Parts: sequence; C-alpha cells; structure tokens
Amino acid sequence: MNVREVLAEIYRRNRVLALAGWFNLILLVLMFCVAPFDARTVLGLNLWIKPMKFAVSFTVYLWTLAWLLSYLPRYPRMVRLISWGSAIVAVGEMFCIVSQAARGVKSHFNFATPYDSMIFTMMGLLIIFNTLLVALVLLLFFLRTAALPPAYLWGIRFGLLLFLLASLEGYAMISHGAHTIGMADGGPGLPFVNWSTRAGDLRAAHFLGFHALQLLPLAGYAVSRHQGHATRGQRVALVSALAVVYLATFSALFWQAMNGRPLLNLGAIF
Repeated sequence: MNVREVLAEIYRRNRVLALAGWFNLILLVLMFCVAPFDARTVLGLNLWIKPMKFAVSFTVYLWTLAWLLSYLPRYPRMVRLISWGSAIVAVGEMFCIVSQAARGVKSHFNFATPYDSMIFTMMGLLIIFNTLLVALVLLLFFLRTAALPPAYLWGIRFGLLLFLLASLEGYAMISHGAHTIGMADGGPGLPFVNWSTRAGDLRAAHFLGFHALQLLPLAGYAVSRHQGHATRGQRVALVSALAVVYLATFSALFWQAMNGRPLLNLGAIF
C-alpha cells in the first residue's frame, strides 16, 4: 500500500478516528505556519513546539487505534464508545494545550492561577478516561476477535500493554510535579523533543512506551508474514521475546530518568 491507500483504508475502517486524526494534522499545519511569526517562548522554546508535538502524537495514535479496532467486529457498541471517547479526549487535550500556548503559558504542571489549575486538572481527567479506554481495548483483544495470525495478535496485545505502562509512567510525572528529575523543567535539551541533556527526563520512557502501540504490532505482523519454517508457536515466542526486550528498554529509561541521569549527557561532552 502507498500512503494514499493507507489513509483511505484508515478512513474506511473508522471514520470517527480518521477524522479526529485529520483534525490534529490540520491543526499541526496551522501551528507550523504561525510559529515563525510568534517570538514568545515557554521554558526557552517557541511556545508552539509543544502543541505541535502533541498534534503529531495524537494523529499517529488515533489512526493506529482506527486500524486496530477494525479487528473487533464482534463488539460494535464497544468500538463506537472507544472511538468517540478517544476522539473527544484528543480534541479536548489539544484545546487545553493550544489555548494555553496562545496565552503564552505552560499547559502542564501549571498551577499559577485557578484557571491554569483547572486546565491541567481537565487534562488529567481526560487522560485517565483515555487510559481506561485503552484498558478496555486490551481486554477485548484477549476475548474473541477477528481471525488474526497469532504472532500479529500478540504483537497487538503487547503493544497495548506497553502503552498502558507508559500511561501509568505519566502519573509519575504528575506525582513529581514535573517531567525532569534533578533540575527544574526547561534548560538544554535534545532538538525538538527537548528531553533534558543535563538531568533525568521521564519523557524518553514515556515516548518509547507509547509507540510500542505501533512498533510491536508491526513486528508481530512482519513475523507472521515471514515465509520460513518457524511454527506458529515459535513466531509467537519471537514476538514475546521482542516485547520483553522492549519492556526492559522502557524500564531502563525510566530507571535512568528517576536517578536524575539524562538520556544523552551532552553536558559531559561539551
């Protein structure tokens, strides 16, 4: 499939999530056009960088979910609930993040005014709701689904599970009141993602865990399509091993950040 065919297939599988993804993509383009003409900064970065990152993340997430939910034809009501719920979460989160950027203030961990606290609380409630929806998707994938190759099915299950662990890791940021460990948020960071290069940053593990939702199902699909002599059990074992390695890497990044160590210690180099 080429890109156009993939996008058409996503729309065919789930119109609600496809359109919600397009909403975020259009919003991304608009912010990309506005950013060069807005010199304001938040934590040393152009204030539109963070909303742009979230727009990309939500687009990828919604379209991935649209693809996966089509494998649950036995649960049409649940799929509608998950689809509309996820779309509402994405639009609500982007409203909070973009509106705070337009005001020139932080969207996360901002308790400067009652309004800022309300916005951050609203975002937290939306994410809790989304976590519950993903847990429901995982449960449905352990029940009766459309016929899928076992390796692909387990790739989807592992991807959803790692996504949930990344969501729970996000609550560590909330309890800490920041995403940086050992320094205040802000300061030198990696290009675009801005993960700290001087202290621990929980966002690295958060990012890796979230994108297990794409990488592990893709790995499972690739293994299931491999025309070798491996049995079904061996293919599932291979996907399981990949998931264990992925989990170990995610855990190592989390441990490293919690100990105040950056992903790349550029301060030691420069």
